[in-house]
Amino acid sequence: MNNRLTLAAAAALLGCAGLAHAEDADAKVRHVLLISVDGMHAQDLARCMRDRTCPHIAELAEHGVTYTEATTPGLSDSVPGLAALVTGGGPISTGLFYDDIYDRTLYPGWDTTCSSQPGVEVFLQEQVGIDNLNGGPLLHLDGGGDFNPQQIPRRKLGADCVPVYPHDFIKTNTIFEVVKKNLPGSHTAWSDKHAWGTDWVNGPSGKGVDDLARTEINSIDPASVSAGNPGGSDYTQSFSGNTATDPAYLHTEVFDNIHLRNVLNQIHGKDSTGAKAAPVPTIFGTNFQTLSVAQKALNSEGGGYVDAAFTPNQHVRAAVAYIDDAIGQIASALKAQHLRNRTLFVLTAKHGQSPADYSRLKKIGDRVSPTLGALVGGGTDPVTGNNAALGSVTTDDVAFIWLADQSQRDLAVHLLQSNTTCPLVDPVSKLRVSGDGICADNGGAVIDLSKQPHKFGNPADGRTPDIMVQPNPGVIFTKSKSKDMEHGGFAPDDGHVALLVSHPGLEHKVVREAVGTKQVAPTIVKALGLKPTLLDAVRKEGTAVLPGLFEGGRLDD
Repeated sequence: MNNRLTLAAAAALLGCAGLAHAEDADAKVRHVLLISVDGMHAQDLARCMRDRTCPHIAELAEHGVTYTEATTPGLSDSVPGLAALVTGGGPISTGLFYDDIYDRTLYPGWDTTCSSQPGVEVFLQEQVGIDNLNGGPLLHLDGGGDFNPQQIPRRKLGADCVPVYPHDFIKTNTIFEVVKKNLPGSHTAWSDKHAWGTDWVNGPSGKGVDDLARTEINSIDPASVSAGNPGGSDYTQSFSGNTATDPAYLHTEVFDNIHLRNVLNQIHGKDSTGAKAAPVPTIFGTNFQTLSVAQKALNSEGGGYVDAAFTPNQHVRAAVAYIDDAIGQIASALKAQHLRNRTLFVLTAKHGQSPADYSRLKKIGDRVSPTLGALVGGGTDPVTGNNAALGSVTTDDVAFIWLADQSQRDLAVHLLQSNTTCPLVDPVSKLRVSGDGICADNGGAVIDLSKQPHKFGNPADGRTPDIMVQPNPGVIFTKSKSKDMEHGGFAPDDGHVALLVSHPGLEHKVVREAVGTKQVAPTIVKALGLKPTLLDAVRKEGTAVLPGLFEGGRLDD
């Protein structure tokens, strides 16, 4: 009996080894790994490969297609940026405009009977975790382990008043749902920067991702809590407050290492925590924040770029090296597990960062709300700080305006268009000495979105902003003393991002024609042998797969 068991065990081991090597030789795509390096411009990718400062990424490119003119679908915030990658659509399809938006049809979380006036600010970020209940500190990496009911809006459903979780908020399905529904035995996984705000990647079913890591970048890094800093710092902050001596990106690396570990665990047949066995995901991936934080760091303290040619400053140079090392670890793990030949590797970014040319930077604060202060029925909400006549205003290097009274849209547009010049700033004191304009007079624009429903949807439907203000390139609607770059809108540096698709069956190729990041989703679905039209947004927007991958059976073998 013992001999028979021993022989059976040996046969099983040999069988497993044979399967592993057979898989290594099989070039058919069985897995897709999607990595978003937030902030990575197409120029960053080109420069690091040219300068040989990202050898592991360059190795992927040897068997891959590099797209030099890839852009996000208009808006370049993290939420619409990721939505493009996992749905194949822009905000007109997904309904996702930003991580802080307004919906006129929904009710506040505290209104369990939906009896108040509809209209609520909806967050898809750190506030959605229960740690932030009653404005509490974000003490736990997992956001407290549940949703914050105060930040889950409600809607009327017949006679009921039901909660609207982030997965209920997205209007289209996702690649995770399509794969789960159409590939029997498939397994899906994702890690992102908000523990509960990113729940929308599950799609409307709420069940698209089997292994959704709940990690919150705005939670307190336990290592930062000390006698000198009792409140601690989150993973995007410097422990000391001096990013020249204590760069924030070093602490973001700690957070990104968690995501790296998640992916490595999954490649090795475990769940993201490494605590239990799990199938290697059919679709999986993560995002890295280190580069984004290094870009935003003060230029005077080593952040951002040296010049308009995207020459990296010291923090960005170090961040690129970190990202490249992480990519190298992932690629090595795929090879070691005999998965590389069966894995399509997609490296891209949800968004870029603006301005790369520091000489163009103008930090003017929120000049939009004061400009609209003449609207009838004004007044400031003591909780949100929003002007009651405005409904809501969201600003970064773009501004979105939702009006409480949409009949005042023409007046609001007129007020903004009449005040487009930039404030004058004293070069010595750096203080504004005259003017209060919104800085949209030289390459910027005030856009009445009701006039372009084909692009973002109709504001009358409740969620689309009434007005968008794209300021001049380089302008940021903030006076922050801790960052010199931002993202979110149409600025050239926001939307022109890196995109590399790698597989051992591909030859090195550079595609210089314009493509969009929303083409990644149908490409992933097709690579796995499914029809891209299974994605709702692809059907609605007619999104094509990326060129240069399937011609001549390159990924169809």
